[in-house]
Amino acid sequence: MKDTVIGIDIGATKIHIAAVNASSVTKDLVIPTSANASEEQIIREIIEGIEKLANHDFIGIGIGVPGLVDEEKGIVYDLWNIPSWKEVYLKDHLEKHFDKPVKVINDANSFALGERKYGIGSRYKNFVGISLGTGYGTGIIINGELYSGTLSGAGELASIAYLDKTIEDYCSGKFFKQHYGEEGAQLYQKAQNQDLEAIKAFSEFGKHLGESIKLLLYILSPEAIILGGSVSKAFQFFEASLKESLDSFPFKRIIEKVEIAPSNISNASILGPAALFDND
Repeated sequence: MKDTVIGIDIGATKIHIAAVNASSVTKDLVIPTSANASEEQIIREIIEGIEKLANHDFIGIGIGVPGLVDEEKGIVYDLWNIPSWKEVYLKDHLEKHFDKPVKVINDANSFALGERKYGIGSRYKNFVGISLGTGYGTGIIINGELYSGTLSGAGELASIAYLDKTIEDYCSGKFFKQHYGEEGAQLYQKAQNQDLEAIKAFSEFGKHLGESIKLLLYILSPEAIILGGSVSKAFQFFEASLKESLDSFPFKRIIEKVEIAPSNISNASILGPAALFDND
């Protein structure tokens, strides 16, 4: 396993840890995120997960986290869904324990990197990856390179005011829970069984998502928008309403050119952090 890299995706509800070799996940495990635990406990659980998966037999660790990151120093700031993580020197903690290099980036950025290297994004110089899960995050690729901005804050549309709340409230899994009282995964199953209420829920979701994509088109005018995260699996049920929403975008030639599609790889958020160690 001399070329193995550990890729980690830290989410609000689960932490996905994988051993990646030659762009393939060779083995992985998922542990629940102790979101309300102390900083030290969560770090300890991550270390235990890595040791369980690969002991110390790897060359480096790449991590995507849902928040602001000082990429050079590997410091994580103010994770909304993990309250104890206010200023976490994650790189230092893990390098001290494993004596291996550690790189930390924003999780939406890691998704975009995975797409650039291994997915649909490899076809484009300029695209935006949108991660649709518990939250709403975007990763921006410009001229083939990740643009993360100060503290990985570029593209953070989630907190922008929209209707009576924010974009994230209407364009992530939160929408289904708040407006339909069910998780998106449950409604997806129902939609597959032709449940009309579930189909309506995704149609409404698509309209809201289209409004958020308009902002990205105005600001960046990318060649493609690539959708990832758990909600993107239901693309077939919100594709039509999303495109209907985009019909009102004034620059019709841009709409004609931009590709909007779900990711075609299942582990972009794991492969992305691992690709931080790939210099090809």
